[in-house]
Amino acid sequence: MSSATIASRPLLTAGVDEAGRGPLAGPVVVAAVILDPRRRINGLADSKVLTPARREVLDARIRERAIAFSVVSIDVAEIDRINIFQATMLGMARALAALVPVPELALIDGNRVPRGTVCAARAIVDGDALERAISAASILAKVARDRLMVELGERFPGYGFASTRAIRRRNTSLPSGASAHAASIGAASPRSSRQNCRLPESDKPARGAEPACYHVSTRPAAT
Repeated sequence: MSSATIASRPLLTAGVDEAGRGPLAGPVVVAAVILDPRRRINGLADSKVLTPARREVLDARIRERAIAFSVVSIDVAEIDRINIFQATMLGMARALAALVPVPELALIDGNRVPRGTVCAARAIVDGDALERAISAASILAKVARDRLMVELGERFPGYGFASTRAIRRRNTSLPSGASAHAASIGAASPRSSRQNCRLPESDKPARGAEPACYHVSTRPAAT
């Protein structure tokens, strides 16, 4: 991207990306980030090409150096109610609305712009590999969601939440670990509903203790 293109953008340009739109279980997590051009973060890239350890390092740097960031989650009940695409769009709008200061422009990963954004928005296909702000958002979203799935795996062992956190439900076949996970939550195939991450009736813990796969973490950074 040319320096002229970058210079023509508003200072308060936010990148927006999600994690969890494809996986079999759990919420969809969306992050929005306004980077500070005076505090460069080296190594930003699409979260999918980074190792977990590198994502953790960059996550901390983004939170420390960004002008603002937000991370929000759409739970599985809402996903089932409005569908995964609409849930993703809703999460993007909420993540942008949570930023302080309010962005002047949003760069959205993908080919669709959510309705009701707080600022002008532009969709960019493969934006997480092309735009630094979107790369930063992809890292925050991925790290936040992975931490949640690890936590669920610790609370409810035997269901493979942590080990299968990156499995995509659009796959036509699943690796052995994922097949066991799908069977354990009652999913007949990768195309099935997320099942609200509920356990089979015979294995449910005490009322109120079953995994809700719900998480919200919205925290604008100090300017």
